[in-house]
Amino acid sequence: MGRAIFISYRRDDTEGEAGRLFDDLVRAYGDNSVFMDVAGINPGIDFRKAIDDNVATCGVLLAMIGPNWATIANSSGTRRLDDPNDFVRLEIGSALARDIAVIPVLVHEAKMPAPDQLPDNLKNLAFRNSVEITHARWNSDVQLLTQALGQYVASSSYTSTEPVHATVSVQLPPPNAPDHHPPPVRKSKTPLIAGIAVAAVLVIAAVVFFAGHHSHRTATIPNSAQSATSSSPAAADAATSVAASSLQARWKNSANIDINGLAWLDITASGDQLSIHPWGNCEPTACDWGQQTIAFDGQKATGTWNFMQAGKNSGKEKQRVATLTVVPANGALQVTVDSTTEGKPESQHQFTFTRSQ
Repeated sequence: MGRAIFISYRRDDTEGEAGRLFDDLVRAYGDNSVFMDVAGINPGIDFRKAIDDNVATCGVLLAMIGPNWATIANSSGTRRLDDPNDFVRLEIGSALARDIAVIPVLVHEAKMPAPDQLPDNLKNLAFRNSVEITHARWNSDVQLLTQALGQYVASSSYTSTEPVHATVSVQLPPPNAPDHHPPPVRKSKTPLIAGIAVAAVLVIAAVVFFAGHHSHRTATIPNSAQSATSSSPAAADAATSVAASSLQARWKNSANIDINGLAWLDITASGDQLSIHPWGNCEPTACDWGQQTIAFDGQKATGTWNFMQAGKNSGKEKQRVATLTVVPANGALQVTVDSTTEGKPESQHQFTFTRSQ
């Protein structure tokens, strides 16, 4: 079976993250479903054809992009992306030419390259929706990416039940624990008989005390108290989770927003996947950010949109990257928008969205 996930990366830029992501995806999908390196091409083989053949067997290509991805130069000072035989350019160019899904994976706070930074055969990469994986949120970010990749490749039978980077507490033995139990020692029965007698006296005293105070106590514990005392942290977390289907609606921003602000969201659900279609407040017609399907874990969903947007005053189109985090709360949606627009500093806004009537 062909490998379904191809990880493209530069050793000088994202080697560590690519290797770590490779391990996570192998745990989720198996050895035969993830391909990362073309360094093993045999001597005498045309590496261009070998790369094209490997990419052709994939359902999705993950383009690992770090802060220096677009500017790294070779020993002669020439930018690697300008070399038609650059491995990364060949890998991504082959996937785009074959209309294979290409997902930019941003690490180390990298930004998507602008179209004018890319050679002609890679310019479409600038318009692909990207995902971000951070060191602080690595486990949750990778888990969401792994779930999203399920539409391109199926989990292998022996790994499908294994968690990705699961955090399971381990109970360690006490320090200096004895290696074995000492042999039993024969003891006198006299202390045992005395102990039984003392225990009997204590039981009788407890019965008398309980009988004297029984009329002042409630015989049963209210159901609400039982629930509170028996609930575990896991049960508490489950109580705050919601079904993806409950978010299916048109959601309207309750705040007054400026031009290019986020106006409403059209959300549909399928299983644990949300199809989110954001619309901006633009004139004369609304700005269409484009539709994207992202994973929902019962508590939040995060996706990144990369699109061109008209300037507020000049009308000139500029590249914008916006990351939306959607969290259901008390019948509403709390939406955080982390946004970067070409030529402007990064910004973050938080809004409350309500169901459109």
